[in-house]
Amino acid sequence: MALQTITTDEALSLRDQGALMVDVRSPAEFAQETIPGAVNIPLLEDEERALVGTCYKQKGRMEARLLGLKLISPRIPSMVALLLERNKAKSPPPVIFCWRGGMRSEASATLFDLAGIHVCRLRGGHKAFRDHVRDFLHRGAWGRLLVLRGLTGVGKTALLKRLAQQGVPVLDLEGIACHRGSAFGGLYQPPQPAQKHFEALLWDALRKIPCGSWAVTEGESRNIGKLLLPERLYASLQEETSLWVRASLDYRVRTILEDYHHLLTDKAALAAPIQSLKRRLGGETVQKLLQLVEEGRWQELVRRLLIDYYDPLYRHTLPERRLEVEIEPVEEGFARLQRALASLQAEQG
Repeated sequence: MALQTITTDEALSLRDQGALMVDVRSPAEFAQETIPGAVNIPLLEDEERALVGTCYKQKGRMEARLLGLKLISPRIPSMVALLLERNKAKSPPPVIFCWRGGMRSEASATLFDLAGIHVCRLRGGHKAFRDHVRDFLHRGAWGRLLVLRGLTGVGKTALLKRLAQQGVPVLDLEGIACHRGSAFGGLYQPPQPAQKHFEALLWDALRKIPCGSWAVTEGESRNIGKLLLPERLYASLQEETSLWVRASLDYRVRTILEDYHHLLTDKAALAAPIQSLKRRLGGETVQKLLQLVEEGRWQELVRRLLIDYYDPLYRHTLPERRLEVEIEPVEEGFARLQRALASLQAEQG
């Protein structure tokens, strides 16, 4: 049977139907970026890929192919077994892809076909998918984003989680970025994805918010940790009327201490983020903050960080178009937030 090659749109349609996406590139390539949800069944390991590349440069295409065959031959049974193990759905067929839809995906698809497993091969490979993502983020359309904003400590992340638990559509940008924003946002978070994979994850989330629908998200700066929000997405966050969540300073201090309770036993983790504030706050203030850490004066530390750093940083970004929501006490505040969301949805007509 001739190998079936399909377009990016066809591959993503199969993915939506439950097809297994199989990335046959090396583990290092897979770790950098892939189609969200794909599994890695590498044709060549990282070191093997380097050897084949060197052989190609020094001895030519045929010698490189022979070396590749020698390297992968012992692993063919385990590759087939792994695909059978991962492919729980059985139908639709798995979609195989490499970087450009070249030799690696062709060889892998041929091996699986010989083993009696019907697979499809993505024309253009991961590069074609990457082009699809870039086009979507530059010119695609998604639904309306209702934006939660407020000073640090009002509990925006917790509010998003509670809304999601009640079935409200939520776009969790910080969850996708594995970073909670600001100097301390990377503490106790998984490693951030590479920029290109971050964009692929955003594509996957935004396409689930079709035109005519809406989702709630948290207002962010253009940067979330080391990652950059796509320009059109960032612009759309600025255009909407914001829900500005308000709370007292004491409430915000308590919220932060609850959210970051693990830091109370890990003073060393706070040193680098506080040191990074030296340019904005000055060396003397930073030394005072470090002293508060050393002495375990947590409430005072959080209060000073809010007053000296976070509040001045965020107050100048107070949006002109906003609905203000007082979040204290919590249950009454959450009810007010729900009413404010309903009001913004009504604006859409």
